[in-house]
Amino acid sequence: MRHIFLLLAIWGAIHPMYWFLSYMSAGNSLADLIDAWYVNASTTGLVWDLTISAIALTLFVLWEAVSTRDWLRLIAIPATFCIGVSCGLPLYIWLRTRPV
Repeated sequence: MRHIFLLLAIWGAIHPMYWFLSYMSAGNSLADLIDAWYVNASTTGLVWDLTISAIALTLFVLWEAVSTRDWLRLIAIPATFCIGVSCGLPLYIWLRTRPV
Protein backbone atom coordinates (compact mmCIF):
# COMPACT_ATOMS: atom_id res chain seq x y z
CA MET A 1 0.00 0.00 0.00
CA ARG A 2 2.87 2.34 0.79
CA HIS A 3 4.13 2.23 -2.79
CA ILE A 4 0.69 3.18 -4.07
CA PHE A 5 0.91 6.43 -2.09
CA LEU A 6 4.32 7.17 -3.60
CA LEU A 7 2.91 6.58 -7.08
CA LEU A 8 -0.04 8.85 -6.28
CA ALA A 9 2.35 11.57 -5.07
CA ILE A 10 4.33 11.33 -8.31
CA TRP A 11 1.16 11.35 -10.38
CA GLY A 12 -0.15 14.26 -8.28
CA ALA A 13 3.02 16.19 -9.12
CA ILE A 14 3.24 15.40 -12.84
CA HIS A 15 -0.37 15.51 -14.01
CA PRO A 16 -1.39 18.93 -12.63
CA MET A 17 2.00 20.40 -13.57
CA TYR A 18 1.43 19.29 -17.19
CA TRP A 19 -1.75 21.36 -17.33
CA PHE A 20 -0.21 24.38 -15.61
CA LEU A 21 2.78 24.34 -17.97
CA SER A 22 0.48 23.90 -21.00
CA TYR A 23 -1.49 26.93 -19.89
CA MET A 24 1.65 28.99 -19.31
CA SER A 25 3.29 27.92 -22.61
CA ALA A 26 0.22 29.17 -24.49
CA GLY A 27 1.37 32.70 -23.66
CA ASN A 28 -0.55 33.17 -20.43
CA SER A 29 1.02 34.72 -17.36
CA LEU A 30 0.76 33.78 -13.70
CA ALA A 31 -1.66 36.69 -13.27
CA ASP A 32 -3.86 35.18 -16.00
CA LEU A 33 -3.81 31.85 -14.19
CA ILE A 34 -4.86 33.43 -10.92
CA ASP A 35 -7.63 35.38 -12.69
CA ALA A 36 -8.87 32.09 -14.20
CA TRP A 37 -9.25 30.64 -10.70
CA TYR A 38 -12.00 33.17 -10.02
CA VAL A 39 -13.77 33.18 -13.38
CA ASN A 40 -16.99 31.70 -11.97
CA ALA A 41 -18.52 30.34 -8.77
CA SER A 42 -17.47 26.77 -9.58
CA THR A 43 -13.76 27.53 -9.94
CA THR A 44 -13.82 29.88 -6.96
CA GLY A 45 -15.36 27.12 -4.85
CA LEU A 46 -12.71 24.67 -6.02
CA VAL A 47 -9.92 27.14 -5.17
CA TRP A 48 -11.30 27.59 -1.64
CA ASP A 49 -11.81 23.84 -1.23
CA LEU A 50 -8.18 23.17 -2.11
CA THR A 51 -6.92 26.10 -0.04
CA ILE A 52 -8.73 24.92 3.08
CA SER A 53 -7.52 21.35 2.45
CA ALA A 54 -3.93 22.59 2.08
CA ILE A 55 -4.15 24.55 5.33
CA ALA A 56 -5.64 21.56 7.20
CA LEU A 57 -2.92 19.27 5.84
CA THR A 58 -0.22 21.78 6.79
CA LEU A 59 -1.47 22.07 10.36
CA PHE A 60 -1.65 18.28 10.68
CA VAL A 61 1.86 17.82 9.24
CA LEU A 62 3.27 20.46 11.60
CA TRP A 63 1.51 18.96 14.62
CA GLU A 64 2.69 15.43 13.85
CA ALA A 65 6.24 16.48 12.92
CA VAL A 66 6.64 18.31 16.22
CA SER A 67 5.05 15.56 18.31
CA THR A 68 7.08 12.76 16.68
CA ARG A 69 10.19 14.84 15.97
CA ASP A 70 10.18 13.41 12.46
CA TRP A 71 11.24 16.50 10.54
CA LEU A 72 11.39 14.76 7.14
CA ARG A 73 7.59 14.85 7.04
CA LEU A 74 7.78 18.64 6.66
CA ILE A 75 8.70 18.12 2.99
CA ALA A 76 4.98 17.63 2.38
CA ILE A 77 4.30 21.30 3.14
CA PRO A 78 6.24 22.87 0.24
CA ALA A 79 5.02 20.03 -1.99
CA THR A 80 1.45 20.98 -1.08
CA PHE A 81 1.83 24.72 -1.71
CA CYS A 82 4.19 24.55 -4.71
CA ILE A 83 2.51 21.64 -6.50
CA GLY A 84 -0.81 20.91 -4.83
CA VAL A 85 -2.72 18.81 -2.37
CA SER A 86 -2.74 16.03 -4.98
CA CYS A 87 1.01 15.68 -4.39
CA GLY A 88 1.39 16.81 -0.79
CA LEU A 89 -1.18 14.50 0.81
CA PRO A 90 -0.04 11.20 -0.71
CA LEU A 91 3.59 12.25 -0.16
CA TYR A 92 2.86 12.86 3.52
CA ILE A 93 1.09 9.50 3.87
CA TRP A 94 4.05 7.80 2.18
CA LEU A 95 6.48 9.52 4.56
CA ARG A 96 4.30 8.75 7.57
CA THR A 97 4.12 5.04 6.78
CA ARG A 98 7.83 4.51 6.22
CA PRO A 99 9.62 2.12 8.58
CA VAL A 100 11.36 3.87 11.46
